[in-house]
Amino acid sequence: MITANSSKIALPELTELVRGSEQQFLERLQPLVRRQNLTLDLAHIERIDAAGLAALITIYCDACQAGYRFDLANPSPHVREILAIVGLNALLLSQDVEEIPHFRTQLQEAAA
Repeated sequence: MITANSSKIALPELTELVRGSEQQFLERLQPLVRRQNLTLDLAHIERIDAAGLAALITIYCDACQAGYRFDLANPSPHVREILAIVGLNALLLSQDVEEIPHFRTQLQEAAA
């Protein structure tokens, strides 16, 4: 099930973005990023591998080619770490700190 709120969506039934699930992921998101800006809420994604990363890159490129934006919000610490290791965090993670509750909490703790 895709739940949509403007241009932010979540795929709660998808807990892994790994080889074998990436084609279904692409089939569901490609039509959306070709017609609107899209932020994907990754709160439910616990695991990602190279095939999942490639799918995210494909979706990002499709959105750019169509003149739209694609980014990610609320990744788990593990997924955030994987994105950082491969250098996709700066490209794909939403820069809106309000959408990333655990990051906002870390900023508040650091400021205290």
